[in-house]
Amino acid sequence: MARWIALLLMLLGVPAAAETLPLARLSVPPGFAVELFARVPNARQMTLGERTLFVGSMRAGKVYAIPLEGPRTPRIIAEGLDLPVGVAFRDGDLYVSAVDRVLRLRDIEARLARPPRPELVSRAWPGDTHHGWKFIAFGPDGKLHVPVGAPCNLCEPDPGRYAVITRLDVARGTLEVVARGVRNTVGFDWHPRTGELWFTDNGRDWMGDDAPPDELNRLRQAGLHFGYPYCHGGTLADPEFGDKARCDAFEAPAQNLGAHVAALGMRFYTGRQFPAQYREAIFIAEHGSWNRSRKTGYRVSVARLDGDRVIAYEPFVTGWLQGETAWGRPADVLGLPDGSLLVSDDHAGAIYRIVYRGSR
Repeated sequence: MARWIALLLMLLGVPAAAETLPLARLSVPPGFAVELFARVPNARQMTLGERTLFVGSMRAGKVYAIPLEGPRTPRIIAEGLDLPVGVAFRDGDLYVSAVDRVLRLRDIEARLARPPRPELVSRAWPGDTHHGWKFIAFGPDGKLHVPVGAPCNLCEPDPGRYAVITRLDVARGTLEVVARGVRNTVGFDWHPRTGELWFTDNGRDWMGDDAPPDELNRLRQAGLHFGYPYCHGGTLADPEFGDKARCDAFEAPAQNLGAHVAALGMRFYTGRQFPAQYREAIFIAEHGSWNRSRKTGYRVSVARLDGDRVIAYEPFVTGWLQGETAWGRPADVLGLPDGSLLVSDDHAGAIYRIVYRGSR
């Protein structure tokens, strides 16, 4: 009976408060530990305010606020939105993505008890829901970066509107494209020293279990093209569109990731709690495959860098996938001020906190 109740709650997007998650099944490197931080239905992107964690959702259509101090009880601060996956905090205001638009909740931390109505910031993006959910973030330039995925598995869409990363000047309302040929990125961050944009990108489907790879990309300069739909992984010509352009005409990935791992949220680690080998490394939430004959992903991986070169890409947290059954799916990662790392899980409706307790 308990199993059926838990399943019903999951389908409704409501985590059972009494349900115990099997955290002991999660495997981390020696010295690390995983603990439950909060239960949040369909938790996707996370962002930090001054004293609040904000969490977007997808199927739930809601945005949540969780106090960093005291009881971590999620509070709904917006609902009835269209795939509000992305959240970004700046100057006291919370920005939320909703497919074709970005909304703003002003002075949100002072108004959590009676949240303001979301106001429209811009409606500059297409309304396609296929790859229409958006991870958003403010860059070092102060502009809000908003991706637009391809409205298909594989097609040759309008290159000015789709398969791009855009950036919005919130004050002026001006929009520009900074990266092209990006099939669907749901995670990006800026190198803490160089300020360069790095992002994950999900590869196309139906080319087999082991191709093409997902990608970790580095934007060396604005305007670069990363290959979609002509080339995948830097060297793999697409069987339908590959004869239209050579792979060497495009920017190669900084690192090819696992095929179909569904790499989503990624962040540079800038804390001091983890051992030195993880400083400025990139943690990647790999949501997991949906149509591979044997499942893959369902983990948090880490890419360690030497300057701007990836020197290692390896699993960091595993165990959400047990055989061919997954009880959790990582969606985003986010560092806390104390140096611990949060991981959101939209399948289990949870946010985990990874801490280091070993010796350095």
